[in-house]
Amino acid sequence: MTKIEKVLYTGKTHTSGGREGNSRSSDGRLDIQLSSPGTAGSGTNPEQLFAAGWSACFIGAMGIAAKQMKVALPKDLAVDAEVDLGTAGTGYFLQARLNVSIPGVDREVAQALADAAHQTCPYSKATRGNIDVTIHVA
Repeated sequence: MTKIEKVLYTGKTHTSGGREGNSRSSDGRLDIQLSSPGTAGSGTNPEQLFAAGWSACFIGAMGIAAKQMKVALPKDLAVDAEVDLGTAGTGYFLQARLNVSIPGVDREVAQALADAAHQTCPYSKATRGNIDVTIHVA
């Protein structure tokens, strides 16, 4: 386990009511209703939030890799993240797919960018060896 030497940012939220509750950040910029996946609730769910955070972070990591590789990324670069909640035996687990689209960039270069991002993205590091993750470059 790597110990952080310098904290750059701390996201703070207060959540009450679990999957049927609400969550608010300490700065008030996030204030959302939560609902369980597949229910009629009007809120989002933890899996969607995780997918949004991971895909945004992954794009940032691709930007760092692109600078190092001297590759210009297109404005329409996108990552579609899919986070599954499922069961195995008696436990609940996650698995994920990151579908990377880098229009106008050679497939081999795009794959190298995605591979580099997966090695450096903090979300990818946090999940490595813990859940099944597939990275697909379109």
